[in-house]
Amino acid sequence: MGTPTLEVAAGLVFRAGKLLITRRKADAHLGGLWEFPGGKREAHETLAQCLVRELHEELGVTVAVGELFASVRHAYPGRRVLLNFFLCQLIRGEPQPLDCAAVQWVSRTELREYAFPAADAQLLTKLQAAGALWSEPPAG
Repeated sequence: MGTPTLEVAAGLVFRAGKLLITRRKADAHLGGLWEFPGGKREAHETLAQCLVRELHEELGVTVAVGELFASVRHAYPGRRVLLNFFLCQLIRGEPQPLDCAAVQWVSRTELREYAFPAADAQLLTKLQAAGALWSEPPAG
C-alpha cells in the first residue's frame, strides 16, 4: 500500500488586478510559506463545497467557485497531494486571518517575491503567463 493522496481545493481569488494569498501558520506543515487559501476535502463533500467551507473557516468570506484553473500532483516526504486550483469570486466579507498567519493581496509582479511550497511551482508559472486574469474588468 502506498501513501494515500490528500485531495485539496484551493481558491484563486482576484480583485482589482491582485490575487489573494495566505501565509501558513508557523507550526503547520510547510509553516511560514505562502499559499492559496483552501484545504483538504472531506469525504462527504465536493471540491467546490470544500472550498466554500475552507475559505469561510480560514478567512471569514463567502466565495462563488468557478472553473478549475489547474490540478497539480506532488509528493512530499510522507505525503502526497492532489491540489485543485479553482477561480473564485469574492461575494461577501473582507478576508481576515482567522485560521492562517496572514493574508495579502499581491500583483502579478509581486507574486514572485513570496515563498511558496514546491507543489505550487507549476501553478505559479501558469499564473504568471495568464495575463488576462490579472486585468481589471472594465468599469460599468
